[in-house]
Order: sequence, then structure tokens, then C-alpha cells
Amino acid sequence: MKPIPLTPETEALARRLIWFEEPAEALADPIRFVAYALESATHEDMQALRDHAALTDANIRETLDAAPPGIIRPRSWAYWNAKMGRYPPPPLPTRRLG
Repeated sequence: MKPIPLTPETEALARRLIWFEEPAEALADPIRFVAYALESATHEDMQALRDHAALTDANIRETLDAAPPGIIRPRSWAYWNAKMGRYPPPPLPTRRLG
């Protein structure tokens, strides 16, 4: 996935979606950033990402394939996989210890 540019629009989204990091840091990892968006963005936020960061369905599928564990909860996981034509959804990403 291409990097998400730091613009006033994406900065505002980053401040809302990943409030605990500086926007530049949040946008530095586009897969992680989009995973947070899939979990907690509003419809308007997703439209802004599509408009200002050129987020495509292919980017969403890539994020679902490489999502870090613990970000996307089961309800959002099921929704976005169904939206991308993946039904039933694959298992959620899991953390591997040791």
C-alpha cells in the first residue's frame, strides 16, 4: 500500500482515529492506520480517506490480509470482510507469544 500523505484532512483523521500518537507517526504505517480506520472510522471518515488518501477496495483487502492483531474487533472484521466479498470471513488475526 502506498504511504498516506500528511495533509490537513489526513492529519485530522489521524488525530481522531489514533489519538494516542502524533499524526505523522500514525500515518507512517498505512496498514496499521487503515486497520484502526476499519475499526472506528465513521462513514464520513472512510469517505475522506477514499478522497484524500486514495484508499481503494484493494487497499482494504490488503489491510485485512495483514492487519495487526488486536485492532479490529469481531463485528468490524465480519463487516469489512463481507463488504469486500469474503464470506464467511477468515479468522481474526491472533497474537503469537513465544
